[in-house]
Amino acid sequence: GLGDVLIGWENDAYLALDEFGADNFDIVYPPTSILAEPPVAVVDANVDAKGTRKVAEAYLSWLYSKEGQTIIAKNRYRPAKPELVPAEDLAKLPAIKLVTIDDPQFGGWKKAQPYHFGDGGIFDQIYKPAQ
Repeated sequence: GLGDVLIGWENDAYLALDEFGADNFDIVYPPTSILAEPPVAVVDANVDAKGTRKVAEAYLSWLYSKEGQTIIAKNRYRPAKPELVPAEDLAKLPAIKLVTIDDPQFGGWKKAQPYHFGDGGIFDQIYKPAQ
């Protein structure tokens, strides 16, 4: 069945609004949220094997450029460098206080990883495999 609440990536919520209509959904923003920082990197073994190091490194440089960050914001992702993005594109994303995993309430990955994902951690407590 369908649930009443979806917790997901911000840009996915906007895609749902676009697809199903803004009158069918409400996006609720908390006053504070944790900053998601998906990693992006050049994988040495792969780029060296394929001879694509130059283009991979150019892509990473472009990703953090004004143009790259603006495209990110236009697609409703929060840019890593908001100071590079025109104000009208940033205005599409409501202002919320963002904290990182290093905030004292979380204690960094050294504390958060075992607490949430270690044996008996929060994930184990809430996850129930299909029977």
